[in-house]
Amino acid sequence: MIDSSCLLPALVVFSLLFGLHARIDVYRAFVCGAKEGLLTLLEMAPYLCAILTATSLLRGTGVLDAMEDALSPLLGALGVPAGATGVVLLRPLSGSAALAAVRDVIARYGADSRAARFACVISGASETIFFTGSLYLGAAGARSAGYALPAALLAYAAGVAATGFLVSP
Repeated sequence: MIDSSCLLPALVVFSLLFGLHARIDVYRAFVCGAKEGLLTLLEMAPYLCAILTATSLLRGTGVLDAMEDALSPLLGALGVPAGATGVVLLRPLSGSAALAAVRDVIARYGADSRAARFACVISGASETIFFTGSLYLGAAGARSAGYALPAALLAYAAGVAATGFLVSP
């Protein structure tokens, strides 16, 4: 039986030994990789700031509440419980904001409620479209999202509709 706490140190030792055997300057390779990682972080930082600021503004100004009220009838027709509308609206923007909304749904309606089950499924089975899209497209230097954004939003809408159908009342 392998102790999982030994797995990461064993992987590091294996990588070092493999690098030494292959006559690779392991330290230099590590430093070059760390430098590339920092450069990628610097390229992605503006996109991260934009998405996190937008999410915070939506929640803090009450715009999200107004959007929930306006879209509840439409989303209700897709089977989205009224309490889970905020999760549906936040999930494409930010995973942490969506998890906070899931926590609010569970606290308000109870863990076994349809709204809580729906919110958990949406949170666990979907991706933060705008967040990851902006990171990946920004890191790749793409000037346009092309068909990626509409396709991702359409897939998300299909997932929301399927969840509304599958999560029993």
